[in-house]
Amino acid sequence: MTVTIGIDPHKSTHTAVAVDRDEQPLARLTLPANGAQTERLLAWAEPLDADRVWAIESAAGLGRLLAQQLVAAGERVVDVPPTLAARVRLLGSSKSSKNDPNDALSTAIAGLRHCGLRRVDRDDHTAVLRLLADRHHDLSGLRTQAVCRLHVLFRELTAGGARRRISAAQARQLLDSIEPVDPVGIERCRITAEHLADVERLDREIDAVKQRIADAVTASGTTLTELHGVGPVIAAIILGQVRDVRRFRTRAQFANYNGTAPIEASSATTHRHRVNMRGNRALNHAIHVIAVTQVRHDTPGRAYYLRKQADGKTRKEALRALKRRISDAVWRQLHLDHAVR
Repeated sequence: MTVTIGIDPHKSTHTAVAVDRDEQPLARLTLPANGAQTERLLAWAEPLDADRVWAIESAAGLGRLLAQQLVAAGERVVDVPPTLAARVRLLGSSKSSKNDPNDALSTAIAGLRHCGLRRVDRDDHTAVLRLLADRHHDLSGLRTQAVCRLHVLFRELTAGGARRRISAAQARQLLDSIEPVDPVGIERCRITAEHLADVERLDREIDAVKQRIADAVTASGTTLTELHGVGPVIAAIILGQVRDVRRFRTRAQFANYNGTAPIEASSATTHRHRVNMRGNRALNHAIHVIAVTQVRHDTPGRAYYLRKQADGKTRKEALRALKRRISDAVWRQLHLDHAVR
C-alpha cells in the first residue's frame, strides 16, 4: 500500500495528512517549523508505510527548506503547485473549507492523482545561478529607485534637472557644481549626496555580483552564451529558472512554460489566438532581452524579424514571433548541453 503524505507548509507550522490509494485519510500531524521538523515528520510517517511519497505544496517556495531536508533524508518528494491544490480542494464534495488540514489533504490527493508533478531533487549548481540572478535583479531595482530619487532632487536643485540617463560620476559632477544659498538647499544637497552614495555603492555591488555570475556560468559548462544576445546574466536567469530541461520533452512545452507560445481563444466558428501573459515571467523577460538584442544587430534574428514585418506583421507581432523562435533555440541548446554531460 503506497501512502501519499500531503504537507501544507507555513512559516511557523506545518500540517501533514497521509492518504491511501483510495484518498482515505490515515493520519494527521501539525508540528512547529523548527530544527526538529524533519525528524518528527519521519518518525510520525515510519509506521504508515515504507513506500511513501511526500507531496509538498509550493516545494520551490515556502516549502523549499522542508522539501530539501526530506530529499536529503532519502525520501521521495513531489512539488504540488498551490493552484492545483486549491482546485482539488474546491472540487471536493465535503472538504472545501479553507483550513490547514483540508489544504494538506488536497495536496496529498493532488500528489496521488497527478503523475506530471515535478519531482524534487537536491539543489545543484542551477540553484546557485538562480540565487545570483535574483540578487542581480534586486540590486538593479534598488539602483533604479535611488536614481529616480536623484532625478527628483536634482530637478529641485537646478533648472532642467539632470539628464535622463546619468552615471554616478556625472551625478557627482553635477552635484559639485551646485552651490545652495539657503538652509533648504543645503539640506537638499546633503540628501542628494546620500542618495548618490547609495548609487555608487550599488554600482560596486552590481559589478561584483556580475563577476560572480560570470564565474558561475563558466563553471556550469553551458553553451548558451554562444547564442547571440545571451550574456552571463541572461544565461544565469535561464539556467536558474529552467533547472532541468528534461522536464520539457518538446519545444512546445518549453514555449508554453515561458509564455512565448500564444494562447488559443477560439469560440464557436471563430478561431483566434492571443498573447500569453502567463508562464514564467523571468524566463520570458530573458528571451525578450535576447530578441531585442538580436533585432538591434545584423543577425539572422533581425532578418527573421524584418521578414515577418514584410509579411504584414506589426512590430510587436514580429517580435513575438522572434521570441518563439529564440525559445526553440534555447530549448535545443539546453538539450545539447545535457546530452554532452
